[in-house]
Amino acid sequence: MSAKIDKIDQRILGELQKNSARSQRELAEAVGLSQNALWRRLKALESDGIIEGYGARVRPDAVGMQLLVFVMVRTRNHSSDWLKTFRAHIESISEIVGFYRISGNYDYLLKIATSDMNSYDQVYQKIIEKMELEAVTSYFTMETIFDNRPPRF
Repeated sequence: MSAKIDKIDQRILGELQKNSARSQRELAEAVGLSQNALWRRLKALESDGIIEGYGARVRPDAVGMQLLVFVMVRTRNHSSDWLKTFRAHIESISEIVGFYRISGNYDYLLKIATSDMNSYDQVYQKIIEKMELEAVTSYFTMETIFDNRPPRF
């Protein structure tokens, strides 16, 4: 962590990760601060980039996205121009919900949520249609044990 946070900030972050929809009054009570003190700390955490935003976590399978696929991509091209083009291409495919540059035998990891195998094949075709890739390997999940676990402090 680049920014310095104390135990109170950690409690605030922990409470927000449990339920970010509660009011500032409820959050202030939960962490033992006044609403004004909580507001100042929230603004500092936001301006320091520790809090990136607020939102709802949606279970993909609850909205028809029963197939979760992890795709490993290897390329021979590692130039910054190629990465910029590849990044834009991947970001344009809405079914790709996670995109990571990794080390090891592959260069990138994609997390894809889609409805079924036919839909995944359409996503796969989009991935490979515009980019020259050395290898694309797909891993299909059988069960999600947990996902989006918040970090613990």
